[in-house]
Amino acid sequence: MELADEAAALPDLASLVAGYLDIGAVTRAAIETGADAIHPGYGFLSENPTFARACEEAGLVFIGPSAETIRLIGNKREARRQLAEYGVPVLPGTEVVLDGDAELASRAESIGYPLMVKASAGGGGIGMNLVREPRHLERAVRRTRSSSRRAFGSQDVYLERYVPDARHVEVQVVSDTDGSCTHLWERECSAQRRHQKVIEEAGSPSITDATRERLISSAVLAAREIGYTNVGTFEFIVDSDDQPYFIEANARIQVEHGTTEMVTGVDIVEQQLRIAAGDGISIGHKPVSGHSIQCRIYAEDPETFIPSPGTLDVFRLPEMDGLRVETGFREGDEVSSHFDPLLAKLIAWGATRCDAISLMEKALAATKVDGVKSNVVALKRALSHTDFRRGRYSTGLMGALV
Repeated sequence: MELADEAAALPDLASLVAGYLDIGAVTRAAIETGADAIHPGYGFLSENPTFARACEEAGLVFIGPSAETIRLIGNKREARRQLAEYGVPVLPGTEVVLDGDAELASRAESIGYPLMVKASAGGGGIGMNLVREPRHLERAVRRTRSSSRRAFGSQDVYLERYVPDARHVEVQVVSDTDGSCTHLWERECSAQRRHQKVIEEAGSPSITDATRERLISSAVLAAREIGYTNVGTFEFIVDSDDQPYFIEANARIQVEHGTTEMVTGVDIVEQQLRIAAGDGISIGHKPVSGHSIQCRIYAEDPETFIPSPGTLDVFRLPEMDGLRVETGFREGDEVSSHFDPLLAKLIAWGATRCDAISLMEKALAATKVDGVKSNVVALKRALSHTDFRRGRYSTGLMGALV
């Protein structure tokens, strides 16, 4: 807020519903301050089709895809079904609304165990439960529906085949209203806890050139077929045979978009603004230069990953050549229990992956957090792990370190 030319207060920011999720309050604030567009960021209302529609009705430009596109890909079950029709590879799973325990059990048997129960709405790893045996299915469905109802107001769930030792790789796409669509390569996002990303890389050290081509062509195909405009991310699971499968799309800027910016030189937010203004894509095919790694610094217990709210008695982030630091906190601030515990993002660039890892290790060593617990020690362990060094790690990496 200190960097803004003008700021508008929203009601009761300690409450998500009465604060940042109040669509009327947000659009009124934009109108009252004379804004003509709203950039939704990467949280709260950023993937809410009702918000995108409200902006349009209020005469404001929503900097993102249309409400119809957000609605389509915001329902992960429906997005899977739609993209499978276009020839995008998806994992075996359910594509219709499931009615009753008997139908759930029958479809689960046809998919095979282990499997995932997932919330159709939302994202951020919320509403995902692994089921290894049939006797645990009913409980997992209840838990998924409950968490999805609280977070997204929806109880719609679907089943999907579980891939052991999976890698999570995503493709950044940029599309405009004239039908032009390009990509900014891929990111490796397999270092996760609670199904949420912690370390990201641009590009992926684990996939072959052939797999990279399949990922990129599938993402661009999907974007073109659904008429996607603005910046978006198409996410895939890659199995042990290097076969990619689409899992979901994000109709917003990603938390990890800075890693792509570091290796391509493209300001992705600038592209969002240009496309929303009707100027179209101002970039051609961008080659990759070097390698970048992002570590998310969280206020959480490094062993249990449970959030750690409190006062930042000490909060010192490094300044180094090749290091990009993004944060909304400073020493003395209060870390609330109401919001995501992300404190900062460190993004290291190097001419090689080894150079980027080395710089990140120095940056983490120089990061000081006190007053709340942080995951810095867990990040250090991950970077030094043999599998991470080799670039052949899966989504189980962080869990194996605890």
